Amino acid sequence: MSKKPGLSFRGIDHVAIAVTNFDEAVRLWRDALSLPLMGVEEVPSQRVKVAVFEVGGARIELVSPTSADSPVAKFLARRGDGLHHISLRVDDCQTVLRELDKRGLPLVDREARQGAGGARVGFLHPKALGGILVEIAQRK
Repeated sequence: MSKKPGLSFRGIDHVAIAVTNFDEAVRLWRDALSLPLMGVEEVPSQRVKVAVFEVGGARIELVSPTSADSPVAKFLARRGDGLHHISLRVDDCQTVLRELDKRGLPLVDREARQGAGGARVGFLHPKALGGILVEIAQRK
């Protein structure tokens, strides 16, 4: 757990992988690695479909666009399939976003919003941490 005042990270919530062919990617992760598929859901606010696999208490999420203008579609057009973001679990997403903003880190989201699996989420801009998109996630 982090020791800096105002921040309390509980661990890695998930690693998200952007995929072009959702069904093929789900089959590959489920069948080739024998990972249990925990569920599939759409996140309308982000215009994506998400498949969730659980591995040792953490999650791997396969994320695929449901619209050509979604942020993930733009990511795939620039970079192709691969690591999209790392998500860190917190107790209070909004408080952590405020603290990160006070520290001058560039944010994609200043306000927590609804994410996959009922989580409250917010993203740091990739330029905040060396080109890596980082999500802050609060689960019930």
